[in-house]
Amino acid sequence: MSHSALVSFPVVIEFDVGWSDMDSYDHVSNLVYFRYFQDARIEYLARVGWLESKRTSGLGPIVKSTAASYRKPVKYPDRVWVGARVIEALTDRVTFEHKLVSRAWGQVACEGTAVLVSYDYRNECKAPLPDGVRRAMVALEGQTE
Repeated sequence: MSHSALVSFPVVIEFDVGWSDMDSYDHVSNLVYFRYFQDARIEYLARVGWLESKRTSGLGPIVKSTAASYRKPVKYPDRVWVGARVIEALTDRVTFEHKLVSRAWGQVACEGTAVLVSYDYRNECKAPLPDGVRRAMVALEGQTE
């Protein structure tokens, strides 16, 4: 099950909000949102083979930048859906969009982006996005959950 705001996201995962996810302001810490986004992005990267590419060829992703815009405070107890999709793919980088929907609110509580650069970990430099990963992203983005 998911939410209509996430229909266009090919990867959607769910989390239970834990008590320890909250900060002293009685809502989920802004750092935790980035962990939720990262976990959805890692699922995406696993599905398109970019994590395997890093293991076998040394070509993998590295985060260049990330941002979030908070819409509603999420609190314990709650369950959230987090979507990940690629909104731009260039020769050596991809931009992800993330959306977090709170079950308690019934709407989007946070949105974010992350830019990942294709990196050659063996030679410690930028590299073109692996062709197989690019093809897998195109195929995955043609699907919806």
